[in-house]
Amino acid sequence: MKKPLILVSNDDGITSKGIRTLVNVMKTIGDVVVVAPDGPQSGMGHAITVGETLRLEQSTIFEGVRSWECSGTPADCVKMARHYVLRGEREPDIVVSGINHGSNTSISVLYSGTMSAAIEGAIEGTPAIGFSLCDYGHDADFSHTEEYIRKITLQVLEKGLPKGVALNVNFPPKRNENIKGIRVCRQANAKWVEEFDERRDPNGRRYFWMAGNFVNFDKGEDNDEWAIANNYISVVPCQFDLTAHAAISVLNEDWSIL
Repeated sequence: MKKPLILVSNDDGITSKGIRTLVNVMKTIGDVVVVAPDGPQSGMGHAITVGETLRLEQSTIFEGVRSWECSGTPADCVKMARHYVLRGEREPDIVVSGINHGSNTSISVLYSGTMSAAIEGAIEGTPAIGFSLCDYGHDADFSHTEEYIRKITLQVLEKGLPKGVALNVNFPPKRNENIKGIRVCRQANAKWVEEFDERRDPNGRRYFWMAGNFVNFDKGEDNDEWAIANNYISVVPCQFDLTAHAAISVLNEDWSIL
């Protein structure tokens, strides 16, 4: 039997510690191809490059792994991988993205370049997973994620995923106690409350620095924020269909212009 073909991408860039960890795990499972940004692309959401050039260069950063660095966004990377790098070859069996250096729980999934790469895979009909570690420290330890990344990936390869679904997997930071397990969760009702710090550059021109705080309004115990806070791995199934289906009947009934 052929080994599964695994497409790896991320949003922290091809030189990040997280993608190196992810590639090493994937090499124990199948044949790996990497197409990742040539620099940080955090917070890009599902942006794609339109009206500008895209550059793609082969890389030797991962020994024994075919790798390319792309000037575009994470979504661009998955598109380039499928429709250029792997053109004429077999389709990837799974797309994995990460490991992101920082949380992608709750509303952050909308801003996440990590998850956009995974969701781009789902749009193409391929099972896909985005992995994130909820630790922003420069010396963040990814080692406790490896065993679970392998188990989750193998489970998806064996069982598949519903059409149009990608998994958003978040790991708690490494602590003194072992991870308690895996929780399949919903997205927490939480959001960023922004503040804009007005500043002046050396020439006296005004500019702004976006800051703010993350506020969790959710009191439930079935969401990703609760899971991470209680040392569980959170797994949230995500879809790219943003239709509010329940609102269709409300608008049809209430709108006088229809």
